[in-house]
Amino acid sequence: MTDSTPTPSALIRIRADVQSMHAYAVQDATGMRKLDAMENPYGLPPALQQALGQRLGALALNRYPGERGNDLKLALARYAQLPGGFELMLGNGSDELISLLTMACDLPGATILAPVPGFVMYAMCAQLQGLNFVGVPLTADFELDGPAMLAAIAAQKPSIVYLAYPNNPTANLWDDAVIEQIVEAQGAQGGLVVIDEAYQPFASKSYIDRVARHGHVLLMRTLSKFGLAGVRLGYMMGPAALIHEIDKVRPPYNISVLNCECALFALEHVDVFAAQAEQIRAQRGVLAAGLSRLPDVRQWRSEANMILIRVPDAARTFEDMKARGVLIKNVSKMHPLLANCLRLTVGTADDNAQMLAALEQSL
Repeated sequence: MTDSTPTPSALIRIRADVQSMHAYAVQDATGMRKLDAMENPYGLPPALQQALGQRLGALALNRYPGERGNDLKLALARYAQLPGGFELMLGNGSDELISLLTMACDLPGATILAPVPGFVMYAMCAQLQGLNFVGVPLTADFELDGPAMLAAIAAQKPSIVYLAYPNNPTANLWDDAVIEQIVEAQGAQGGLVVIDEAYQPFASKSYIDRVARHGHVLLMRTLSKFGLAGVRLGYMMGPAALIHEIDKVRPPYNISVLNCECALFALEHVDVFAAQAEQIRAQRGVLAAGLSRLPDVRQWRSEANMILIRVPDAARTFEDMKARGVLIKNVSKMHPLLANCLRLTVGTADDNAQMLAALEQSL
């Protein structure tokens, strides 16, 4: 038997900051009611599953991806109502797009700026690329701190400002007037703004009708919350000149033929996924009503497929719910503003009933 323990001489070749990092943790959901990752709880109807299986089975897996990627870009452009003069690029999920953006903007001394708490990949990608990350705290009610954001833009002159719309993990949409002030200030100093609409299927508004006003704003979406989390397909829209430059750092063949065909199939049956999103929005209301009846729970208004709550003891409540077979996300250690907060994914009617029962028992 060989010893697989790396020698010290091998470990010194790995960056010290990487060795000090924690890997992105995915919770073990074996045997659990999984309500921790904002996944669409509904699968495809059996007839569509069969049709998709036949279609995937006919693909030439011995060939590199080809022109179907362009077909997918056209289909997504129609679905998203891409503005004139804009183009679209594909990523292996939004995570890859964030990484590619960071790589493309890796100039000496570059800074990435975002409100916090927010999506962890903004900071992680900046750190991995060696860029400075500046997080500007939200208010106590998880609203944008407009003056603090504007001051940070003036002081830091960031290459990119990320604005998640709605935000994760707080699930809220921010004030449009404050967003426009930030967009204008960032444009005035020559930086990019990325509006991250990962949860757009569940939100009452989108930035798509405003994005064409600005030549420095990119709009990012994913099909993960649409209902294809396992497919890993993200896309980014923006002025053609910007997209052309960022697309140069994209690896060739980053979207597999399987990912591509699954996404095309889903867009051909967009009514099925739209109906699922409507069900999730309805269940979000049911879940919110149930939470409002629990005296020790504070919740925040959600425009996504998750609800952020605060309880007296998040760690104990999380473990008690897990012991009852319900897996949620304990976000209480992510940021001081999230003290004793838990994030609940909106599931099916049965999921939500079980989650509410487990939460009430745990409290």
